[in-house]
Amino acid sequence: MELAAPRVLDVAGQPDEALDTTPDTPAVFLILAREGAPYLGRTSLLRRRLKRLLGARETPSRLLNLRGVAERVEFWPTASRLESSLVLYELARRHYPDEHLKLLKLRMPPYLRVALSNRFPRTQVTTRIAGARALHYGPFRRRAAADLFEGQFLDLFQVRRCQEDLAPSPDHPGCIYGEMGMCLRPCQEVVGEQEYGSEVKRMVEFLQTGGRAMVETITRARDRLSEELCFEDAEREHKRLERVTEVLRLKDELAADIDRLCGVAVTPSTKENAVELWFVLRGGFLAPRRFGFEVAEGQPVSIDRRLREIAAALEAPKLSTERRQEELALLGRWYYSSWRDGEWLGFEDLSGIPYRRLVNAIHRVATAS
Repeated sequence: MELAAPRVLDVAGQPDEALDTTPDTPAVFLILAREGAPYLGRTSLLRRRLKRLLGARETPSRLLNLRGVAERVEFWPTASRLESSLVLYELARRHYPDEHLKLLKLRMPPYLRVALSNRFPRTQVTTRIAGARALHYGPFRRRAAADLFEGQFLDLFQVRRCQEDLAPSPDHPGCIYGEMGMCLRPCQEVVGEQEYGSEVKRMVEFLQTGGRAMVETITRARDRLSEELCFEDAEREHKRLERVTEVLRLKDELAADIDRLCGVAVTPSTKENAVELWFVLRGGFLAPRRFGFEVAEGQPVSIDRRLREIAAALEAPKLSTERRQEELALLGRWYYSSWRDGEWLGFEDLSGIPYRRLVNAIHRVATAS
């Protein structure tokens, strides 16, 4: 994400006059010294924070003071916690490439990984997005939520739960899940790679569609059996549907195949009568689109039409695995936090943007800010 040009304060020598004209608003700032790395921070009251760091001290104090070494201050006014987090992240990567995660205290969220590169694919909960062929489903709020979802989700499929690299043999001891009919037992050569792969394909489809494909299949089967007066079989399908619905309730709100994780965060803007649109495509943030309420020839411009024009120009960012993992962590930390500001609308791809809901969200955020 490219940053806008910063506002600059010359604080070399006597910075008091420059500080007095600084706005006391939320911002991310850099204090650049004559030597060494800059001081990076964010604050809800910029002027007060800078006066603490650069103001004159009448008495000695242990508090950090950069008055004698600072040359200039660069700052970026922000209007939301999401914007502050993303600007801070971009600056931390730029100035502290080896320590930015520690500086931001950014922890990677958990994912459910389906290791498709394995001969007999399996699942595991992990906080790392691997570059190898795999499906990653998340991010989850916490590890316990991911573990619970994995355990209940696997009950819907006959996929192995063991973590070993299988060497199939009729003499393999197997496990309790195979004895209970909850695994196809590839370890004992009960099925081959092709049959096991078909079950994995069903599982992957469930994750990629958010369970929609399975729900639709079961619903059609139940309704057909009811019409044919096969009520016992219809009841069995209805119980399956209830079980699938219970599993889907366990997934966290953001959890999706990260290759299909798309959405838009609507947050306040530093500009009056405007909001910021933070689009996420394939798990990566795009540069924000500022959306104002424009008037042309005395008439308001159609919000729906302008949003469609914005969406038509969007392209998924090309990010490294490391960068995408970190941006997903920032999204998860904002979305799952108690201090989330703005609104989030998820969708599967650009053709599925819920424009009516997006227009309503823009109005709510603009009215509240």
